[in-house]
Amino acid sequence: MPKQTTLCIVHQHPKVLLGMKKRGFGEGRWNGFGGKVNEGESVEEAVRRELEEEAGIAAERLERSGELDFEFQAQAEFLAVTIFKVREYTGQPRESEEMKPQWFHIDDIPFNEMWPDDLYWMPLFLQDSFFEGKFLFGEGDVILEKELRTKE
Repeated sequence: MPKQTTLCIVHQHPKVLLGMKKRGFGEGRWNGFGGKVNEGESVEEAVRRELEEEAGIAAERLERSGELDFEFQAQAEFLAVTIFKVREYTGQPRESEEMKPQWFHIDDIPFNEMWPDDLYWMPLFLQDSFFEGKFLFGEGDVILEKELRTKE
């Protein structure tokens, strides 16, 4: 049974807000904001809570952008991730115990310091395409298999 998780990226063209993960899963990588969905919580409630906890901002409106499944062969871990876009928010992004937010121009997204799958789906996210896919990771976060498609 996959673990249900969320991921949210603030996109104010031509910039995106990413966070440097300071601890835990994905430590040392730039990523969106998100995490696991707690029991009794919807994915929308979870992503709003995580965005508030990790970046100190509240989403005005969430746009569902994609659904990705991740399998980590070495850890026998399965994640089902719902990806959201936020264009408008309230509050000021601030550093938390878990994340350090920073704005990046879309031409300067630090893909070499992110999860390797981001390089494949982020362009679809930036084009406002809804996408679905699966990634199988092997040792050292090498992508062994990938499947990605847009949906109307």
